[in-house]
Amino acid sequence: MALHRLTSITIGVPNTAETAAYYTDFGLTPDEEGWFTTRDAGRQLRIVHAASRRLVEVRIGADTPDDLAVAASRLKRLGVGTEMSGTTLTAYDKATGVRAVLEVVPRLFQESVTATAYNGPGRDERTGSRAPGVLRTGRVRPRKLGHAVIGTTDFEATTAFFRDGLGFKASDYIKGHGAFLRCSTDHHNIMVLAAPVAFLHHSSWQVDDIDEVGRGASAMLEDHPERHIWGLGRHHAGSNFFWYLKDPAGNFSEYYSDMDCIVDDQLWTPEVLAGAKGLFNWGPPPPPSFLAPDDLAALMTGTHSETR
Repeated sequence: MALHRLTSITIGVPNTAETAAYYTDFGLTPDEEGWFTTRDAGRQLRIVHAASRRLVEVRIGADTPDDLAVAASRLKRLGVGTEMSGTTLTAYDKATGVRAVLEVVPRLFQESVTATAYNGPGRDERTGSRAPGVLRTGRVRPRKLGHAVIGTTDFEATTAFFRDGLGFKASDYIKGHGAFLRCSTDHHNIMVLAAPVAFLHHSSWQVDDIDEVGRGASAMLEDHPERHIWGLGRHHAGSNFFWYLKDPAGNFSEYYSDMDCIVDDQLWTPEVLAGAKGLFNWGPPPPPSFLAPDDLAALMTGTHSETR
C-alpha cells in the first residue's frame, strides 16, 4: 500500500485556549503553533481558530513522490484539482471543505510494548501480585492518532474522494450511512459519515490496553463529568475497545485499544453492516447525542449563514 498512515489532523474551533487545555488533560503534549504531540508519532493534532468547529485538514503519509503523482491522476479522473509542491500533494473534498495533504514521510515503526498479563481459565499469567492495570499511577498518554470521523452532506462523493482519489482502502461499510477507510494497516483511519452538515464527529487515539482506556477516561471525568459521551464498550467494526468524551468545542475524542490490523488486503473481505453491529458489539447503547451531536442544528444554521 503506497499510503502508510494518518500523519495529523487540524481542527478549527472558536475557543482555542479552552480546547487546548482539554487535549492537554487528554494526554497530548502541547507544542509550538497550536500543535500537540503523541507519545510515539510526534505532532499529530493542531488546533486553530475558526468561527465554528470543523475539521480543517488531514495529512496522510505516502512512500514516494510517484505515489503522489498516481493519486493526482486518480483525483483528476474524479474532477478534483490538486496542487503539487515538492513532496506534498494537496486536494480539497468539495462536500466537506476538508484539505487533504499527501506527504512523503517515513513510515511509523512503533516499538513493541510487552503485552499485559491477564489471568484466565487454566492460564495463570500473573501470580503473586495485583493486576498491572490497578497498580499504574502515571497519566495516560496516547501512543498515536488512529482515525478521524467526518460528517458529510454528500456521502458518495466524500467516500470516493478518499477511496478512489487519494487511495484509501475500504474495510467495512455501514449500509447507506458510513464507510470505514484505511491508509495504513489499522482497520480505519478515516470514517465517512452521512450527515446533514459537514463536521468533525470525533478523533481517536491509541492507548496500550483496555485498562488505559478506562484509566484515561476516568481521569478526564473526575472533575468534569459533563465530558462523558459513551463507553466503556467494544466496537464490531474495528473490534476496538472504546470510550468517548467531548471537548469544549463539541468534538468527540476517543481512547481506543486493540484495533483490527489488516496486513494483507486479500485476507480481508469488507462487510456491509446494519443495525447495532454498525455501532458496537457490547457496552451501553449509544446516547442520541452520539448519533446526532447536540450542536448539529447550530452548525447547519451557521453554514447556511456563511453561504448567503
